[in-house]
Amino acid sequence: MNEPVVIAVAITGSVPRKSDNPALPVTVAEQIASTQAAYAAGATLAHIHVRNDDETPSSDPDRFAAVQEGLRRACPGIVVQFSTGGRGRDPASRGLSLSHRPDMASLSTGSVNFPTIVYENHANLVTDLAGQMKRFGVRPEIEIFDLSHLHGALRLVEAGLIDDRPHVQFVMGVKNAMPADPHLLDLMLGEMRRILPRATWTAAGIGRHQAKVMDWALARGAHAVRTGLEDNIRITRERLASGNAELVALAAETVRRHGRRVATPAEARAFLGLGQA
Repeated sequence: MNEPVVIAVAITGSVPRKSDNPALPVTVAEQIASTQAAYAAGATLAHIHVRNDDETPSSDPDRFAAVQEGLRRACPGIVVQFSTGGRGRDPASRGLSLSHRPDMASLSTGSVNFPTIVYENHANLVTDLAGQMKRFGVRPEIEIFDLSHLHGALRLVEAGLIDDRPHVQFVMGVKNAMPADPHLLDLMLGEMRRILPRATWTAAGIGRHQAKVMDWALARGAHAVRTGLEDNIRITRERLASGNAELVALAAETVRRHGRRVATPAEARAFLGLGQA
């Protein structure tokens, strides 16, 4: 088989703190250094959240821009993907960074229960974010937490806000949302292939589910996998990850074990429908 697989690294997220794992990169300089190490280990897509000085989630477009500038210097060709996710962020501010024209941005197409909050993505907000991405030439990654979210993506295709070859990510294992279950992944894939037959896809397992979801995805021919401290801060129950690079190295081993190979930055960009950096 030996087909390339894009390794995405979600370096920070909005939930973990340094008190959970001291290796979590929070400052701009830490984020650039952590991503550079992950890039050396095989990551070709970096999913970016930024934080305020007190580690709370931030929508500051200048911080997003500074991370992007650093990554483009330190990690030639890497795909830079900004988060427009909503935990701890004002909905009106979630798209402010898109004017800096990252390669990609995450786009959730519906609301869902999270452990202690409702992750709210009002239909008007989804349409607004998709419109901004189209205006600034930013390719969306569609975040799927529920079956209905696939149909939310289809509505965006039908409205001409995204093309008919979206990149789709199934998020599994968030408490109160979609469980990490291979049967559910098969169900989701079947519906995606029925209504979005040209879509590419990946899956993210949260916490202890990270490794097994990666295995399930690769066994089903996923085009990409996702790892990183946003989703999982541990290697085992007893040991914290030393950084994003260690998690990426484990993902690369898993890719090879499935008879695939790690995509180069140029392959990742071509595969995701992006121009060269």
